[in-house]
Amino acid sequence: MGRTEAEEMAEHRERLVEGLRSFGASYTELTRRFAGFLGLHATDAAALAEILYAEDKGVPLSPARLAERVSLTSGATTNLLNRLERAGHVVRIRDQADRRVVTLRASREIQGPAQEFFGGLLVSPIDALIAQYPVEKLEEFEEFLARLRVTMREVLAEE
Repeated sequence: MGRTEAEEMAEHRERLVEGLRSFGASYTELTRRFAGFLGLHATDAAALAEILYAEDKGVPLSPARLAERVSLTSGATTNLLNRLERAGHVVRIRDQADRRVVTLRASREIQGPAQEFFGGLLVSPIDALIAQYPVEKLEEFEEFLARLRVTMREVLAEE
């Protein structure tokens, strides 16, 4: 007897959620290794990775936005940023037009080691994986991920 549409949908959901959960665990392990590479606590390394990523995209983070990204309170984020600043990994920059606005930048000293760690480790394998798929399929996947992020934000906002 064939499966119902609801059963097929449930199987897809289970496989997708398991794949995303597994990817999340792998990303957490990557962050843990980045922490070990730099001699940092895993939370500090995760925050530094977020700062580097945002800066690379041309949209530096504020301390409040970083707190959201790493799921810390504002007080815990302040302590984290103080540690990263003392270690010479992060610089807080005040906006010239509005001194109340602060953005976070990775220091020049940390950019080299971060590039050394992430550049060779991730860029080539991910590029090789992406090259295996047609553009249309990649665009569908990007759309799926964008919708999934929106759905997760909505679910979390209901809490």
